[in-house]
This record gives sequence, structure tokens and C-alpha cells, in this order.
Amino acid sequence: MPQVRRSSKPVGSITRGTTNPNRLRRVDRWLAGPQAWRLRSAVDPLVVDLGYGAAPVTAVELFERLARVRQDVEVIGIEIDPARVRAALPLARAGLSFRQGGFELPLSGRRPVFVRAFNVLRQYGEDEYSAYWEQVQGALAPEGLFIDGTCDEIGRRSTWVALDRRGPVSLSISMRFGGFALPSEVAERLPKALIHRNVPGERVHAYLSAMDRAWCETAPLSPFGNRQRWSTMCAALKDAGWPLLDSPSRWRLGEVTVGWDAVRPGSG
Repeated sequence: MPQVRRSSKPVGSITRGTTNPNRLRRVDRWLAGPQAWRLRSAVDPLVVDLGYGAAPVTAVELFERLARVRQDVEVIGIEIDPARVRAALPLARAGLSFRQGGFELPLSGRRPVFVRAFNVLRQYGEDEYSAYWEQVQGALAPEGLFIDGTCDEIGRRSTWVALDRRGPVSLSISMRFGGFALPSEVAERLPKALIHRNVPGERVHAYLSAMDRAWCETAPLSPFGNRQRWSTMCAALKDAGWPLLDSPSRWRLGEVTVGWDAVRPGSG
């Protein structure tokens, strides 16, 4: 059996470790969908599941989903807690492995295409996340993305910030139809960079408020289903000038992605 790789100085803290099967399906669907070109074109198809938690199920699911995009993908699950790494080792296979580490990413100089860290940074202070962002950004492949996200316990409400080597690119929101009255209910699952910014005067508050207004204005479409209503809401946001980066094919999934400048911290 492979040995646990030990880092002399893992960067970060052990998280609560809560995880459930299929919890991260929404972000995985995004990575295997509109972001799949990054993996297909990569010289080294390396992906990291950073802080996968008490059970490695999300790392296994990520590997299986991305293997449909590129068969030679390599997923490495990284955890600070050595006990969690030891528990995951029996699930290792060709293309899927586990090792101890943190935000320093113990990859022996290799540069990942994707680093997915879900429900990790939300457990840190608001004054800490940017330094971890920068550390991971510096380790990415040229076309790589760092995905800092948060979701509820079973993945019905999910948000994530995507960052490339230069900085934050976008905020994505993905919600299960029928599981909310207003889109702004997702605010409690915003990433650390935004969760305390949902107050009047902040850009993210203005964005969520605009979503709520457009959602209410599309109420007459309710008999046609929430998918149609959500898509019409997104179209209205785009018509109003919000820089949405995706298309109706994503909106129909209960997902919408907006450019980072429209929601970044700071008064609008």
C-alpha cells in the first residue's frame, strides 16, 4: 500500500471535514462542462482536490467525472490530517492518489490545471483568505483555475469563485430548483471573500438584490416551470448590464456565472 506523504510544514488548519456523496456535483459539472477545454489542452492533466474532508468520496467523484473528459487525468486528494489520508489510501488507483499537505500543494513542482477547495476557506478569518488565494494561484498551470467554493450539506445550494494566475475571474451560483423562494437565500453559502459583504453598498448585495427582483418579475412564468423562470431571470440580468459569462445552456441547470468585477468586495 502507498505510504502517506508527509510535508514538513503543511499550510493551513484541519477543517471540520463534513462531506456527503454527490455534494460537489454542481461544481464538478461546471469543470467538466464549460471549463473542460482547460483540461483537454493541458500538457500535464493534473487536478487537486484540496481539503477533501473526513471521507474521500468527493475526490473519487471528481476523478470519475473528469476521466470522462480526459482519460489520462490525474487527481490528487490533499489533506492536512494524516489520519484522513491513511483512511483514503485503499481507494487509490491509477490516476487517483492521496497525500498529506495544505495550501502549499506538495506536488514536487508540478502545476495543476484545477485546484478545487470546497468548504475549506470559509472556516478561516476574513483577513486570511487572500494570502491562501495568492499561494495557490502561484502554483497553477498557465491556463489553470483555483476554485474556492462553498455549498450546503447535500449540495442543493452552491457558490464558487474561480481564480486564474492573475486573480479572481468569476462568481458562480448554482441552486436546486424548488429549494428556494428567492435566489438571495444562497447568501449564507457565499465564499469567505463575499459572505460578510452582503450588505447595502456592496456589489454582491446589489447583484443578489437584482437577482431577487428579476426572479419576482418572472413569477408569471411559474406555470412553465422553474427552469424557464430561472433562464428568463438570467436573460433579464444580462439585458440590465450584469456581465454574465455563461449562456442559456448553463442557466437551464439552475446555474449562473458573473464576472468578478461586478461582485468584488468594495462599494459599488
